[in-house]
Amino acid sequence: MPLAELTGVLERVAAERGGVLGVLPGLVVEPDESWTPLSELSREPSTLLSALIDQTAGLYDAPRHVGAALLWKTLGYWLTFPMALGWALNRQAPVMRHEDIYFRRSDAGVTIAATSVSVAGSAEAIREALLQAHEPLVNAISGQARVGRRTLWGSTAEAFAHPMTVVVKADYMSLLREVGPPVDGLLEQTADGYRRRTCCLWVTLPEADACATCCVLREPQAA
Repeated sequence: MPLAELTGVLERVAAERGGVLGVLPGLVVEPDESWTPLSELSREPSTLLSALIDQTAGLYDAPRHVGAALLWKTLGYWLTFPMALGWALNRQAPVMRHEDIYFRRSDAGVTIAATSVSVAGSAEAIREALLQAHEPLVNAISGQARVGRRTLWGSTAEAFAHPMTVVVKADYMSLLREVGPPVDGLLEQTADGYRRRTCCLWVTLPEADACATCCVLREPQAA
């Protein structure tokens, strides 16, 4: 099976994290009442999304737009995680249609799975998957909480880079360039890895330290 190697890696990562993983290792689920269609978050009037934004803001004692950005940082990370690793392993990225994806709250923040998964073997197919499955949520979160789409897509770009740095090493910058908008150009390479060009807004929390990849840590450019 094209995704057998990926499934094995996800099982290993889940075991290393004590079972705390934001995606089912097998990717596919037959949802029961504990699962919610992801499409519910972007369906007007977005009552569920609004509640999740408020919960996240309350958890961090943060303004609502910061809560929205941090909600997407978690949700978008786990939506992207299997795609990044599948590409890193053998250029076979699992993609899930927006209407097939389900989620539930978990110790990882959320856990993602889908009723059906296909395989993308090109960067263009990954881009199409992002626009089909992720963009409705990015637009809904941006509209609900007045947080910039570029900020949110920056978190998606990092969601490709991080697992391709710490789980299966691969050239994430080349992938982002090949995928193109909306994720290209939102990271920059540094001597020790990468840095974001947008802020996830974590650093705005009281007494919070900047993430290691935060744009506020950018070294001044020489004159």
